Amino acid sequence: MPFGLGMGELVMILVIVTVVFGATKLPALGDGLGKAIKNFKKSIDTDTHDEPQGKIESPPKTETK
Repeated sequence: MPFGLGMGELVMILVIVTVVFGATKLPALGDGLGKAIKNFKKSIDTDTHDEPQGKIESPPKTETK
């Protein structure tokens, strides 16, 4: 099981989530979570394929006395 959780723990988590959010809001919550994960994966995929835009220069050093 994921994260070392057994079937009993997963059922208990599902019951608590149902009580907190209500059975009518669970589909909207799942939809929002799915969209968030999809956007996150999309942003990671596009960031890894971007080429560098240019050389990053360090700021000029100032003399300290």
